[in-house]
Amino acid sequence: MAPSRRAASAQYINRDGGPGVSFHPYRADVLDELAGHGIVPRPSTPPSRVRDLLNDLYTFELRRLRARLRRGEFPKVTYAARVVAIRARYPLLSLPVEEWLEHRPE
Repeated sequence: MAPSRRAASAQYINRDGGPGVSFHPYRADVLDELAGHGIVPRPSTPPSRVRDLLNDLYTFELRRLRARLRRGEFPKVTYAARVVAIRARYPLLSLPVEEWLEHRPE
């Protein structure tokens, strides 16, 4: 598919639930938080997929921290506080994905 046709088809968003691309209206604060981690979902990206990516980043950071502990880069007594600090950078993981979306009045 030519680049111009691909871009044009990506702009099509089906808002009425018919065939086509699903529309997920993310809340502005959620988009800001995700952007802080380098994640910029399209309106067509399902929130569950974005959450999985965010969780993967969180898990990667925890594993990297654990590796640093094993190499002796910091004392073990500070490990728990460092885990809490990482967890604090991922507040979206404590919200259900349904809460990531704007709620439109019916």
